[in-house]
Amino acid sequence: MLNNPTIEKLMDLKLKVMAQMMKETEHNFLELSFEERLGIMVEKEWLAKKNARIKRLLRNASLGLTACIEDIDYSSQRTIDKQVIKTLSTCAFIEQKLNIIISGKTGSGKSYLACAFGNNACRQGYTVKYFRIPGLLLEIEHAKSENRYAKFMAGLQKVKLLILDDIGLKSYSLEESRDILEIAEARYNQGSTILAGQIPHAKWYNLFPDPTIADAIMDRFIHNSYILVLDSKQSMRAVTAEKIIQDTKKGN
Repeated sequence: MLNNPTIEKLMDLKLKVMAQMMKETEHNFLELSFEERLGIMVEKEWLAKKNARIKRLLRNASLGLTACIEDIDYSSQRTIDKQVIKTLSTCAFIEQKLNIIISGKTGSGKSYLACAFGNNACRQGYTVKYFRIPGLLLEIEHAKSENRYAKFMAGLQKVKLLILDDIGLKSYSLEESRDILEIAEARYNQGSTILAGQIPHAKWYNLFPDPTIADAIMDRFIHNSYILVLDSKQSMRAVTAEKIIQDTKKGN
């Protein structure tokens, strides 16, 4: 009888797992001491809330690819340092508010690696947001037209890890350059940013029409970054597609 109001209070406190365990208590569970039962209930509630938070973080991150650190290909066909990836997977760079610059030719796995870092950060409880830079600039343009530019930029500043993919697909206008500088300025020593693109970071200077703005962007993004230059003798998209085909054949 005592359980009914207790269960209701647990539900009211949003401790749904604990409430469900009290509602469906197994006989063996009752043989444990009070401290043991409470410990198990708290552990399961904590895990449920942690998993729910990770799902929410991943959903809000809008990662461009489903990618995991554990699935990175370290074959001899690729120039990728496993020890560096291991270091970055601790997310210490986020705590230190450092950046990651990833460059490489088409199919070298830049986007996959960036999204893998994002996925890993979500699983460790950090807020993450992914944008392709062309899409981001369009969103900024819409935000300006709807008088919510300041709010949108403030949202970018709050994210612990911002991922900007496909930098350098084209040269940027003066207005776009200023917007990118605003992002760089807002995040400098405030949060971590991953930038990925085909063009080596040393050539980013030429993407911006105003040398002063170019210098400022480079200074805020590059000088406190891990630099990862990827190369692959075979397109990683082709490798992934072949793996899917082979797995499908095995399934049949």
